[in-house]
Amino acid sequence: MKLREDEVRVPAPDCEIRALVISPVGDGVWPGVLLYTDIFQLTESTLRTARRLASHGFVVCVPEIYPRGSLAGVALEFDDAGKKAASAGAAGTTTAQFDSDRQAVLDYLQQRPGVDQLHAVGFCIGGHLAFRAAFDPRVTATVCFYPTGLHNGALGADADAGSLAAAASIQGRLMIVFGSQDPHVPADARLRILSELYSAGLDDVELHVYAGGEHAFMRDVGARHDPVLTDLALLEGVSFLIRR
Repeated sequence: MKLREDEVRVPAPDCEIRALVISPVGDGVWPGVLLYTDIFQLTESTLRTARRLASHGFVVCVPEIYPRGSLAGVALEFDDAGKKAASAGAAGTTTAQFDSDRQAVLDYLQQRPGVDQLHAVGFCIGGHLAFRAAFDPRVTATVCFYPTGLHNGALGADADAGSLAAAASIQGRLMIVFGSQDPHVPADARLRILSELYSAGLDDVELHVYAGGEHAFMRDVGARHDPVLTDLALLEGVSFLIRR
């Protein structure tokens, strides 16, 4: 499927959010996907994944998660300096700001011609943000790839964003993906997430734990990348979104 890419500026209450929209070429009506990046923002690695997702017939909107301050417009490197800057960007962003930005991007996608429903996908911190996007009743399906901070609530500037505590508000379908060797979300953390979701009444959650997968195993840069698991996880995610 041929794709087109457009950079857009999504208006939010206190800023503009730079985002890349990747969509199928030609006339048609497609599901819209709010895709949250990891802490490094709009890197080519994440955009390659976004393109693969869009090629299955989605309008994928990839916003910056730090649209305020010095990191606006910056794609960070996967090195110590990039990690330090990204961590500072996260620490300087409140849950309220993340939620406000989510509202703005979902509003943009909903109003975009050719979009007929809304989904959310995210990686790492973006997996946590995608989980919170599922609180919006317009989001009909969500895939969270190795979400960080979900088990203990840590998100950006907030020690506890209360995400799991609000899980009962999720009305759409939910899929969560982990690697079994993820030190950020070890087995006990995964068990806590699943137990909390079941307690909230979400007993039809689809959970995938890939044996041997490390944190960020889908990032196609660096030693953690597992190409086989990446293909499996992405195709399972697509299948889930389209109810194949």
